[in-house]
Amino acid sequence: MNAQKPLADRRGQVVGLTRELGFDLCRFAKADAPEHAAEFRDWLDRGDAGEMNYLARNSARRCDPRLILPDAKTLIVLALNYFQGAPKTSPIGAGVSPARPATLTAGTAATTGQIARYAWGEDYHNLIEKKLMVIDRFLRECGGRQKCYVDTGPMLERDHAASAGIGWHGKSTMLLNREFGTWFFLAEILTTLEFVPDTAQKNYCGCCTRCIDACPTGAITAPHQVDARRCISYLTIELKGSIPNELRPLIGDRIYGCDDCLNACPWNRFAKVSHETAFAMRPEVAAMKLRDYLKLDDDKFRRLFHNSPIKRTKRRGLLRNVCVALGNVGTAEDLPALEKARVDSEPLIAEHAQWAIEQIHARAVA
Repeated sequence: MNAQKPLADRRGQVVGLTRELGFDLCRFAKADAPEHAAEFRDWLDRGDAGEMNYLARNSARRCDPRLILPDAKTLIVLALNYFQGAPKTSPIGAGVSPARPATLTAGTAATTGQIARYAWGEDYHNLIEKKLMVIDRFLRECGGRQKCYVDTGPMLERDHAASAGIGWHGKSTMLLNREFGTWFFLAEILTTLEFVPDTAQKNYCGCCTRCIDACPTGAITAPHQVDARRCISYLTIELKGSIPNELRPLIGDRIYGCDDCLNACPWNRFAKVSHETAFAMRPEVAAMKLRDYLKLDDDKFRRLFHNSPIKRTKRRGLLRNVCVALGNVGTAEDLPALEKARVDSEPLIAEHAQWAIEQIHARAVA
């Protein structure tokens, strides 16, 4: 390959390469400031980001791609479908049927706990980054310099993806696509090479508010406005300390993330099962009852969640979440495991285990 290839030919080669690598969509956008940079700054100023201080530290770069890569001309935006169909252990077909209620009856089939779909299988960062390295190598042969990211870089990726025509902004702030619904990962390649940009898609949400209505904690405070401090994904993943008492009952049996606003979206009735089987639920995790997680020490936690997004919470975070879930749906059968957790050497786990024990006892005498 050489830098003298006609631009149209080079664009087609990039698209072809991304398809060979398994990406479902490849679109191009100008390396301009993201459309909602001002709204992002306002969101930070309101404190809606909670403890995600890294967003403020990199706010200038997030609002100008050329601060990341001088002379950048194009953003190549990629999407990879991760939908695995209805969970085999759940009576609910995610993406088709309504989400489970926030407050569940104790002792129901929910005792396995809910994990957000994106975290069912292997860590998408590792899988996608390997694919991006191949594309980067090709673009370097064409004379380009690149920066590649899989949601961890200083970019407002949904803005750039919308500009590139990958999808449109839903009222939940999630990106929607008519073919894949909400179930896809995004990746970006910022390059000094120039490509003809794609056009943005029309917004097809209309007057629908199902995602807003479905949020268990009211975190979607208005269309396109999310207070992360109330979001269950934030509370179970990003928040490192104690979960506020008033929000614990609203978490239900969710132990890592929340898909309720995604499940509620009507566009997911068109979702297709991904060809990437690495994102399927791990059998050993699917079989875990909530109280079984409390038996995990650090070594067992690391082995169970090796190359999984869930390792991000560390043992203390996941078991904190498990205790909250047991407080909401647990029974007397779960008390022995919680009594052991109540004296765990990790204070965060012990505190939430005590709360769970109190909730189960309160239900027993109600």
